[in-house]
Amino acid sequence: MKITAKEITKELLDRLWNRYLKRVSYANKYVELVTQKGGRIVNDHIALRTLNTHTGEQPEGIRAIKHILNCLEYSPVAKYKFPKKRLNATHFEHPDESFPKIFVSQLEVNQLPNWAQDVINKTVNDTQYLLSDSAIELLMLLKEEESLTEEAAGLLVTELVQYFKRPWKVPFKEDVLKLNDVSQYAAWVLLHGNSINHFTAFINFQEVEEWPDLKTTCKGLEAAGVPMKENIEGEKGSKLRQSATQAVKEEVEVRVDDGIEKINWTYAYYELAQRDFVEENGQVKLFTGFLGEQAAHLFDMTTTREN
Repeated sequence: MKITAKEITKELLDRLWNRYLKRVSYANKYVELVTQKGGRIVNDHIALRTLNTHTGEQPEGIRAIKHILNCLEYSPVAKYKFPKKRLNATHFEHPDESFPKIFVSQLEVNQLPNWAQDVINKTVNDTQYLLSDSAIELLMLLKEEESLTEEAAGLLVTELVQYFKRPWKVPFKEDVLKLNDVSQYAAWVLLHGNSINHFTAFINFQEVEEWPDLKTTCKGLEAAGVPMKENIEGEKGSKLRQSATQAVKEEVEVRVDDGIEKINWTYAYYELAQRDFVEENGQVKLFTGFLGEQAAHLFDMTTTREN
């Protein structure tokens, strides 16, 4: 029995979503509430963060994710620049519009102060590639054949799921704290690596009668005890409006002189997006892109002020 590339991609996304739900209680609460109200759980996009510098055997920056997406039928659609944050990004789309878009950003490490570049590079420059040779071969075969045997598909998905974690050694606590002062994004990626940064509820397809839009959804979540971002990004009626829960915190490992210690740090938030219609090439369709200023503000949801 052959498993198609689309089925393999869906299985990977489902497993990453389920792992994320175990870590992000606020997303879990959203799922619980929407399900109770007879609604649908549809994700608009997934976001990942990367470092554009030499990362050992793993491809640098956006390429760390892109080379996998290319084999899973995802294609790059648009690029974005965030000069103040020293970030660039690309968003990818699947031919099946029901699949979430994937937004991958990268920190331009060479734009940081020299000491910060040194801290990052010494942590990541000897990173091992998390996929085995056989997984790479299966990815290439999938791209060519557009399907795999059931056994091969199972092996590939299991390895791909494990790719989405921190691939480099545990960073030093002192390095993380210092980096956080110049780029909270850099500190986050040093701690979490390829882990999913966030999933995003697609409000347009939520189908909860009492939560017909983003504003009512945010108010409903807040009333249920979910800590929310103070404001909604984007004016009413604009082609994209977004908000988010606050980020959950986790105990993460850091290195100290006499071994390993654990500290609390932000991990992920659950984002919410509502899209409006635009006209493209004479066709009216939902806007599928992203707006730079909104995205820039949402990057700040993982800021931690207590460390």
